[in-house]
Amino acid sequence: MRIEQDIKLGFKDVMIRPKRSTLKSRSQVNLERDFTFLNSQLPWHGIPIMAANMDTVGTFEMARALSKHKLFTAIHKHYSIPEWKEFLKNAPEQIEDYIAISTGTGKQDSEKLATIFKLHPHLKFICIDVANGYSEHFVNFVKKTREQYPKKTIIAGNVVTGEMVEELLLSGADIIKVGIGPGSVCTTRVKTGVGYPQLSAIIECADAAHGLGGQIISDGGCTTPGDVAKAFGAGADFVMLGGMLAGHQESGGETIERHGTKFKQFYGMSSATAMDKYVGGVAEYRASEGKTVEVPYKGEVETTLQDILGGLRSTCTYVGAQRLKELTKRTTFIRVAEQENRVYTE
Repeated sequence: MRIEQDIKLGFKDVMIRPKRSTLKSRSQVNLERDFTFLNSQLPWHGIPIMAANMDTVGTFEMARALSKHKLFTAIHKHYSIPEWKEFLKNAPEQIEDYIAISTGTGKQDSEKLATIFKLHPHLKFICIDVANGYSEHFVNFVKKTREQYPKKTIIAGNVVTGEMVEELLLSGADIIKVGIGPGSVCTTRVKTGVGYPQLSAIIECADAAHGLGGQIISDGGCTTPGDVAKAFGAGADFVMLGGMLAGHQESGGETIERHGTKFKQFYGMSSATAMDKYVGGVAEYRASEGKTVEVPYKGEVETTLQDILGGLRSTCTYVGAQRLKELTKRTTFIRVAEQENRVYTE
């Protein structure tokens, strides 16, 4: 047993210090970025915000809406092959640049992935997603997937420490998902005691990834546009959103009406709701590590996107970053005292 003494921080523990700026308007800020990925060597251009690969968020409908703005969607792994066929038949132009096929690490997952690539060989992204990215089995699956698909861009996670980011990049991944427990419907920290404050995880993991020429995704913990800005300021290359994109017309989840008000279901993929739906319940050897909530219905996602992107542009003007790429170089975080934190987050 050992104890690390240095302080680890989440989004609520800091604010961004304003700096002198030559920008006259938010309209001058360019949020689009260009990447060439480490192992696939594929180029990418767009706004690096992603819909999470949850069945209540990472839907085909969400992908259609987000791709119009050059935003990304990690499609959840529970769509059937016929559903993929139907989507790809009527998919928007260039959709392959803005979606990833999500997969687990089992034999059936591999077979399904291969079938989808046969349907549409031009798809470019694979998202290998497990709750615990520290297992030897997971690393071996990433290596095997890289051997099988040398020219596809591989997203892999989740982890929260620099050494594991390096391990996954060297095993063939291009982009690493960072986050254990910060999501609004994730209960891993409560059930297991395992986790890492998200801001510090981003800083540590971005440093490790960028040293090797890889990228990271901040996955979880963003509840406001300001949190998205903090994630980019800390060094995240992409930011993945779940709860902020839940409850929309394009989101999945059952629609419920109570006393004339509409709600949509939103739940973690390790919740009892998800496991009842897809694997016949919670296995006797494990516990549910997610919860189910009802989110007020928000209509089309377009308004929420405008709010997120507008907030991000505003952050850039406050610190003088004309391009999103410059934001991390222009960011100075200030710690928020505990009393101030309570006021700030209310």
